[in-house]
Amino acid sequence: MPLPERSKFLRDLFDAAVAAADPMLCVPEALPARPDGRVVVIGAGKASARMAEAVESVWGPCEGMVITRYGYARPCAGIEIIEAAHPVPDAAGLAATSRLLAFVDTLGAGDLVIALISGGASALLVQPSGDITLEEKQMVNADLLASGAPIDVMNRVRKHLSRVKGGQLAAAVYPAALHALIISDVPGDDPAFIASGPTVGDDSTPGEAAALLARYGITPPASVARALAGESGVLRPGAPELARVTNTIVAAPSQSLAAAESLAQKAGCTVEILGDALEGEARDLAGAQAALAREIQSRLRPDDPPHLLLSGGECTVTRRGDGIGGPNAEFCLSLALSLDGRPGIHGLACDTDGVDGAAEVAGALVAPDTLARAREAGVDAAAMLARNDAHSFFHAIDAQIVPGPTLTNVNDFRAILIEPL
Repeated sequence: MPLPERSKFLRDLFDAAVAAADPMLCVPEALPARPDGRVVVIGAGKASARMAEAVESVWGPCEGMVITRYGYARPCAGIEIIEAAHPVPDAAGLAATSRLLAFVDTLGAGDLVIALISGGASALLVQPSGDITLEEKQMVNADLLASGAPIDVMNRVRKHLSRVKGGQLAAAVYPAALHALIISDVPGDDPAFIASGPTVGDDSTPGEAAALLARYGITPPASVARALAGESGVLRPGAPELARVTNTIVAAPSQSLAAAESLAQKAGCTVEILGDALEGEARDLAGAQAALAREIQSRLRPDDPPHLLLSGGECTVTRRGDGIGGPNAEFCLSLALSLDGRPGIHGLACDTDGVDGAAEVAGALVAPDTLARAREAGVDAAAMLARNDAHSFFHAIDAQIVPGPTLTNVNDFRAILIEPL
């Protein structure tokens, strides 16, 4: 593989992973024939507008509304597309959620609701419980994002601070039948944690959510503490309001990794998938994968094919500094430092939704000359990692990946290409 092609090859793998999760491919396969009665389409998430577009490509114009991230709207004939903020919710999301709940309040037992759910809906579906204000909800959300807590912890807390998560959207739709089509962005693909489970019951308690905040050193506002000291509206599994709900996962990280694996095998690589549900601190996971890459390279003979490591899941970052970063960029920066210019090893880590953390950047590329290029640019890699400034680091050496809105979301994609020395 000629040297200039390695970065393009890794980018091609990422593009293949994203394409495999395109709602225009996976949603039509899950749709039944359009029923004769009233059908409405609702939804939320970074992929929800593309999912709505996919529904209308099969059924034609539909009645409904979905909430997506700013910049992720798609043209629909009947379904209204509303944009709001992610990852920290805003007033537009609050107003849109109120409208959505009022909309489904008109439904009856003979109606069918198609709910289009994808990652990002935890922030886009905003309806705080108790006397919690939007500003207080924003504060808790930002603290959770900076704490290093895994997604299941964040979403469990969010459920008990909401009037729409943890099965409560399904309760609002009841007695209409509800069929949720879900794109998974969480390790394990558990619908209870995708988008904080708006159509799925949960057996956790508000007290457990309060304990999770304490575990991650978050002191909540008084209104949040009061909400978690009482009862929440989260539905228990088996609640009668969930009896008419069907939850179907239409795309998941494993499918995207399989698409990348197929492309790499056609290119002559030996492929090893480390898992589609890896979690943990981004910098620690990068160190472990760098060590594995060095060990594999030490075993390769000169005539062996390149070895490719693929993985998915969701890394976290515990915010220690004031930099601009995200888990994928931080993974790449830590990987570069751990490899320390090792020849023959290249890497990529990107979020399949096109947004790494809060930046409009999917991730970055790592090459054997990454640290040398940084030194030439006057950039201290270790210092940048210490202050969580990975996006600034890769911007300085022109190694960012900026695909724009991908219109889907199956979480992190990582690839490390290992060639014989």
